[in-house]
Amino acid sequence: MSNALHTTAFTFGLAVLLSFAQGLAAAAENTIEEIVVTADFRSRSELEMATSVTVMTEAVIKSRSAQHFEELANAIPNVNYASGSNRARFFQIRGIGERSQFVAPINPSVGFLVDNVDFSGAATIATMMDVEQVEVLRGPQGTRYGANALAGLINVKTNDPQDQFAANLKLGAADYNTQTIAAMITGPLTESVSARLALGSHRSDGYYENEYLQTKKNNAQDEVSIRGKLSAEMSANWRLGLTLSHVDIDNGYDAFTLDNSRTTLSDEPGRDQQESLALAIDSSWQLVNFDLKLIVGLADSDMEYSYDEDWTFAGIHPGAYMSRDSYVRDRETRSMELRFLSNDSSRLFSDSTQWLFGVYTLKSTESLRREYTFLAADFNSDYDFDTTAAFFQLDSSISEKLTVETGLRVERRDTSYRDSQLLGFSPAETLWGGRVAAKYLLNSTTMAYASIARGYKAGGFNTDGTLDADLREFGEEFLIEYELGVKSNLLENTLHLKAALFHDDRHEQQVKSSTGRIRANGSTEFIDFIGNAAEGTNNGVEIEAVWTPSQRLALTASVGLLDATFDSFVNSENQDFSGRDQAHAPSYMAHLAADYNLGPWSLSVSLDTKDDFYFSDAHNVQSDPYELLNMNLSYSTERWSLSFWGRNLSNQDYAVRGFFFGEFGNDPRKGYAPEPYLQFGEPRVIGVSYEVQL
Repeated sequence: MSNALHTTAFTFGLAVLLSFAQGLAAAAENTIEEIVVTADFRSRSELEMATSVTVMTEAVIKSRSAQHFEELANAIPNVNYASGSNRARFFQIRGIGERSQFVAPINPSVGFLVDNVDFSGAATIATMMDVEQVEVLRGPQGTRYGANALAGLINVKTNDPQDQFAANLKLGAADYNTQTIAAMITGPLTESVSARLALGSHRSDGYYENEYLQTKKNNAQDEVSIRGKLSAEMSANWRLGLTLSHVDIDNGYDAFTLDNSRTTLSDEPGRDQQESLALAIDSSWQLVNFDLKLIVGLADSDMEYSYDEDWTFAGIHPGAYMSRDSYVRDRETRSMELRFLSNDSSRLFSDSTQWLFGVYTLKSTESLRREYTFLAADFNSDYDFDTTAAFFQLDSSISEKLTVETGLRVERRDTSYRDSQLLGFSPAETLWGGRVAAKYLLNSTTMAYASIARGYKAGGFNTDGTLDADLREFGEEFLIEYELGVKSNLLENTLHLKAALFHDDRHEQQVKSSTGRIRANGSTEFIDFIGNAAEGTNNGVEIEAVWTPSQRLALTASVGLLDATFDSFVNSENQDFSGRDQAHAPSYMAHLAADYNLGPWSLSVSLDTKDDFYFSDAHNVQSDPYELLNMNLSYSTERWSLSFWGRNLSNQDYAVRGFFFGEFGNDPRKGYAPEPYLQFGEPRVIGVSYEVQL
């Protein structure tokens, strides 16, 4: 079936579903629980927000047996991810976002927070242990989060302590020697202080086997998460929350093969490792004339990304070259945000306008050590930046039905870079972004909105000393986004419907390209670099519907349509990509799910579909379209539950990363002839989970 037919069929099916809902659900007694989004300045219902947002609740996470955010991404409209590692740590929203990192520092386009701690560009540790919900805000968050959220923001919120004692134990097993264990205990320590402690371990042999080393564990997963939380009522007007977490991801990385199979030949397999210690402080005061909120986030992460560059073993061919590449980073981030928020006694303009303003600081230090076969000595670098921002937002009720939101953020970024090749940069930038949105209540259950936003992304520099001088530095990228949307509670709150239409004008687009350098042995090393080389347009639609026609049945449907193209772009190979789709921007994504409860039994079935997309802006290798079928069958009592689940039940091979070496391939047996190489996503995995309340 063609791409157009896929899209048309799904859109028609969604329309039929909604029409069926309107005809049959009017008398349903059940209602859909309200979901509150915490990533905005003020916590509020997702149906009240004048932006396109998806929330993956704890129930959805459990129904998919997700251990990591990448196992949720296929069900979120216009959200994609790039692998080239064991766990994805780079995500794209509406076709915008990085796909990898090697030597050069990067400025993320997608913000990633875990309990208010900044892990943008370092989402390897995004495990789903004891997570309450994941919030995905699409579109530039120039007022809320600034330079790291050009495309949007992903916010992971874990469960808070409870004021009554509770504890549980979870055990799981699945294909590929997968073993999962997690435990949680929560309850009051005093009348005003509650605590929560959660621990989890996930291990798997992974989905590749190494024929040369005779092992199935080179791409294995070994992931440990520990989190402690305190919630305290310090006084009648002061609430304090503390979170301390330690996540240790010690995964292998051995995923590319010469024949595009799941059987590797590497003799020096790599690692995809991240160990992070994080502290978050969330303190709020209710004062007489305003409210005050202080958010502090501290993180220390040790990361290693390494791989066998030749993907083979010594002796595979007389003319073969052998090499290994390793990137070891130590990254520390320190952030602080102080917000002043109006309350009922301090609204402006005859009590019609809520206000807030605040300041934000982020200090990041990152040291890198690169160990590479073709370097005479290890490469070392230090990359630091300090960000200071001021922001404000006004929410003005023009009438009973019309509200206008106005926000602005101004940010100053000072950067320092030094490396062992005596290369140095010290750029400083003043950046700004903002948003104006109008919300209009069409009736008591339906809100329409329109917004204009400016998002921005800091400039940077390329650190390879062999680059020509004009390729060394690049400037700010920004976009202007126009969005129209509607959100509605229909059929006596049994149907939630959200739809958004957006148009993005991307300016001075930072695009990753590559250029070749000939090694002494005659082989070619490709050097990646980034520059303001393109202009682009990203248009699309997002539709989401949740319908509960009865207390037993819930249906979910979503679709994301995307047309993300280059208006002008000539890459380093002098190929004119003007008019071509941008990388990692599938023209459609769709998700259908049905959840049925019958007494103690419950069944969840879901289907995720995705169109083909380009893997890079430097070549024309594409993925194939794919559909993933998932299922979860559970039996529950008051104290325990037993689940049988499966992901990708049709065992479809689908690619999550792709490369094409234009000057040479990687197979010495073929004379290094140019050819594409693919990394595959998760195959069919079937497992069982047991949870008991203690």
